[in-house]
Amino acid sequence: MNDIACLPNPNVSGVISELLEEISSNSAMSMGYPVSKDFDYSELMPFMQYPLNNVGDPFVPSTYAVGTRAFEKEVIAFFSKLFRAEEDNWWGYVTNGGSEGNLYGLYLARELYPKAIVYYSEATHYSVQKNLHLLNMPNIAIRSQASGEIDYEDLEKTISINRQMPVIILANIGTTMTEARDNVGKMKTIFKHLAIQHHYIHADGALSGSYAAFIEPRPSFDFADGADSIAISGHKFLGSPIPCGIVIAKKSHRDRIASSIDYIGSPDTTISGSRNGHTPLFLWYLVAKLGVEGLRERTLSALKVADYAEAALREVEPLVWRNPLTLTVNMPKPAAALVKKWQLACGNDWAHIICMPGMGTEQVNAFVEDLKLSKAEVCTMN
Repeated sequence: MNDIACLPNPNVSGVISELLEEISSNSAMSMGYPVSKDFDYSELMPFMQYPLNNVGDPFVPSTYAVGTRAFEKEVIAFFSKLFRAEEDNWWGYVTNGGSEGNLYGLYLARELYPKAIVYYSEATHYSVQKNLHLLNMPNIAIRSQASGEIDYEDLEKTISINRQMPVIILANIGTTMTEARDNVGKMKTIFKHLAIQHHYIHADGALSGSYAAFIEPRPSFDFADGADSIAISGHKFLGSPIPCGIVIAKKSHRDRIASSIDYIGSPDTTISGSRNGHTPLFLWYLVAKLGVEGLRERTLSALKVADYAEAALREVEPLVWRNPLTLTVNMPKPAAALVKKWQLACGNDWAHIICMPGMGTEQVNAFVEDLKLSKAEVCTMN
């Protein structure tokens, strides 16, 4: 892009047009990061002229009335039911993303069990360690299996060493690189086996928690399985032009940290206080348009693309693999030029593509052809 540092700029329209073209081009080539690209919120654009702020607790009226709190409450109610929360014992809010949702879940857990140790697998997203540092919570990393799922034997053994301490577990419902899902039910079994009385499970469903309820067989991840709180992303599978997420917890837990703030006329039960009022509207719009069956179809459609991508890539690269019923297809890390062109996310010697809604077979085919050419060039050089 042209130099944009000199302000005021007499060519604002030209700069914006150039930026839009650049972003459009980059979006078309993005395959490695979990963002949906098929949403259309043009009907909601008139709301962008208003300072929508859902300050404070979404379930308590505020003296600031320029917001979307009623829509936010409907979104939380929808996902609470989807995640099989106990009737009249759920609460939540729309966050800035999965990391904030995880921070909130861990914060609740710490307030319940100040002396607890947090356990999480080595495949957990890096932001969790940052959150644990911010909250000053003692923690232990647990081995993960080859798939990325937590090693339950190592988890049980490690908890047994510290069984006199309360236990907090962060369960991954879709790890960053391989989209492995930890089994909340198995974690509850460990508690029972070790007679752990004081425990808390937070489910990090940022990657696949928003569609896990539509998979058969249904993964063990929600409140009915034993979770105390769940965080999901809104800009990944669901789709939003602004990063966002949802955190839902048992209301009885939330009540432990609520404090009333006169200035806003509402309890301060969230992390950020002032919160985006536009993102709840986006999420409400999507859920209202699609409903449960529409989201199920969205899930099945994306899984079909992932099936196609796995098969097509394996013809070129035999080491391609995928966890069952996920949108993430793993492969040996390709040439640097290919990683850059298709914006692939990489870890050690592996990379992946994530078949989020908005990615079609045509984009998969184009990537496969590039991979063929890249591998052929390597063979020629050798």
